[in-house]
Amino acid sequence: MGNYSAVTEFFLVGLSQYPELQLFLFVLCLIMYLIILLGNSLLIIISVLDSRLHTPMYFFLGNLSFLDICYTSSSIPQMLIMFMSERKSISFLGCALQMFISLGLGSTECVLLAVMAYDRYAAICNPLRYPIIMNKVLYVHMAVWSWVVGCLNSLVQTVFAMVLPFCGHNVIDHLTCEILALLKLVCSDITMNVLIMTVASVVLLMIPLLLISVSYIFILSSILRINSSEGRKKAFSTCSAHLTVVILFYGSALFMYMKPKSKHTKASDEIIVLSYGVVTPMLNPIIYSLRNKEVKEAVKKILSKYLNLHKI
Repeated sequence: MGNYSAVTEFFLVGLSQYPELQLFLFVLCLIMYLIILLGNSLLIIISVLDSRLHTPMYFFLGNLSFLDICYTSSSIPQMLIMFMSERKSISFLGCALQMFISLGLGSTECVLLAVMAYDRYAAICNPLRYPIIMNKVLYVHMAVWSWVVGCLNSLVQTVFAMVLPFCGHNVIDHLTCEILALLKLVCSDITMNVLIMTVASVVLLMIPLLLISVSYIFILSSILRINSSEGRKKAFSTCSAHLTVVILFYGSALFMYMKPKSKHTKASDEIIVLSYGVVTPMLNPIIYSLRNKEVKEAVKKILSKYLNLHKI
């Protein structure tokens, strides 16, 4: 036992070994953050204003857009400050709050993407029974439980991490207060934390990914049996958008949480974090807008109404 002082703040030094990139990263992340806010906000507004989009699919999509706005807002503003600041520090409570929000929303997205896959399975494989299967009570409960499960997982992992002794170590080699980077500072046994994280990774990453894969096997089989080429095209359009988002998000998350842990954070790990923490939320509304005819028509309808009002 050493004579260590309690940790009251942490220093985030991720990518600080590349000072020439700080301004570039600041501008890049700022532009992507503005696109995230604009794109996801527009998708929420469109799904609320257009009555044709008042369906389970767009309800879940609205949840995903709101989640992406909150998720990125928990880390990117702080990241932008760090890029331009000499003192790259965050308080102990600020770090705990950032970890809870980002981990909770990331966990929620894992469950929500699986729920969205089930919705597409029900819509394409059981089109006649779809309104009965995916009734309002069910899809609202599915969305609520996605949030509850994600937040409970985050609460448990954050509490178990922040009560551990850091023995004066307060330099996090990462861009944000990410749990894997924080646990490297702990000077006691973290077996329980690793066990909880492993169980959470299996329950929230592997199982949802397996369910999504099974859903898409049935979906693909049903699409190939559709006689109408227009029907096949529409089904492929909505499913390919969701599948693209799933591959981007789960690919990055699995790389981070299921690969062997190293003592030191690599630059590649921080680039991966930027991928699923910034790039994926930015691409979500773009993918769903470009690949979805209903969203395009809704945008045109709202714009035409707006222009007609101004003409009057």
